[in-house]
Amino acid sequence: MLERIMTDNGFPSPVAESGGCRVFQFHSESGEGIMTQYDLFPGVYLMYNDFHMESYDSVFRTTEDMLCIDYCRQGRMEYPAGPDTYSYVEAGDLKLDRRLEHQGHFTFPLSHYHGITIGFTLPLAAQSLKEWVREFPVDLVRLQEKFCAGRHPRVIHGAPSVDHIFQELYAVPEQIKLPYFRIKVLELLLYLDALELDGRTEKPYFYKSQVEKVKAAHRLLTEDLERHYTIAELSARFSIPATALKECFKSVYGQPVGTYMRNLRMDRAALLLRQEPQTSVAEIAGRVGYDSASKFAAVFREAKGKTPLEYRREGR
Repeated sequence: MLERIMTDNGFPSPVAESGGCRVFQFHSESGEGIMTQYDLFPGVYLMYNDFHMESYDSVFRTTEDMLCIDYCRQGRMEYPAGPDTYSYVEAGDLKLDRRLEHQGHFTFPLSHYHGITIGFTLPLAAQSLKEWVREFPVDLVRLQEKFCAGRHPRVIHGAPSVDHIFQELYAVPEQIKLPYFRIKVLELLLYLDALELDGRTEKPYFYKSQVEKVKAAHRLLTEDLERHYTIAELSARFSIPATALKECFKSVYGQPVGTYMRNLRMDRAALLLRQEPQTSVAEIAGRVGYDSASKFAAVFREAKGKTPLEYRREGR
């Protein structure tokens, strides 16, 4: 359970506040999260989200009419896509919602999530934008109806120019932050207003039972890297069809099972090479599931761009 002091709407109290900027901090058994919020216009805010945790329990609730736009820069986030179904936001995705389903358990399958949230409280935000920019053509209410007609989020995947709009928000000189943020928010609204909805907004979803089985398979795969399991073995053990297992695993963790496990083994081996300089390469290979030191070395070089010995020497 998260340890935090809550405000009336279930949001954590800021740990620091100055000049329209507030910093919120979350703690749980699996790590921590930091959210840095800037007030741009009345009813409009921009927030940087940096989570290094497996999950958190949100008790956020709002009585306001909202439109929130979440951009994922790195990591993944699981979100409810409907009753007992889940889908996943990945790097480069936009998630738009009204924060009507923002309570409950949120999971970060890769144990980290980094991105930006831009939030609008209607009708205050609509009025303030009209006052700041005369004849601004975007109607926030119409935009909300376009993307968020229901209670659950709408996700846009692979839309052109989205990365360009948001990546620039990570390299802004301190002295121009607020005016620059305001300009970028207006740019984003114009972009979304003109965006044609198509198949990019259709993310696959998976039933809760499927996700639970895939997460159980993930725990089995990762708890002992010396063991190898085939898709057929996992399918039989967890009573899930092989195709569903592969598709759901890739959506949850961002990579096919084989690629994910190979990268995990190489990351673990790289850590051991640096932490245990006296341990032989052959022994480390065995500890991450390779009987052949030469095969391990070839895979390691492909993944890291160096042989195990070169990697170890450079870490000294």
